[in-house]
Amino acid sequence: MRDRTLWTAHLGAGGLILVFLGLHMAIMHLGLTGDGLGVPGDKAIDWASVALRAQSVFFAVTYVILVGATLYHGLYGLRNILLELNPGPALRKVIDVGLSVVGLALFAFGTWTALAAPGAATTVGG
Repeated sequence: MRDRTLWTAHLGAGGLILVFLGLHMAIMHLGLTGDGLGVPGDKAIDWASVALRAQSVFFAVTYVILVGATLYHGLYGLRNILLELNPGPALRKVIDVGLSVVGLALFAFGTWTALAAPGAATTVGG
């Protein structure tokens, strides 16, 4: 039952990645948003647009969701690859705990980065 739940979450994270990475690509690289989200399509990487996005709660939330979904999806996939090598129970525990600690640390750093961006955007740049 636990494995089925984790696998379902893995598939759900893949779906979230598809949606939020697609949104990111459309806004940042394809310029498809126009001015709807406060991002001029042809000026997505100009400092004014970057600072405006950094102050948006919408972008902070979507970045945190994208970081969390991507880390879970990638690290759970790596865990499954490593467990296919059929490690012993002790090594399996090391893999589980190690990937969990790495994932939580990276998620904390990514979340801090997304939430610290508004302050950085007002103190840096042109």
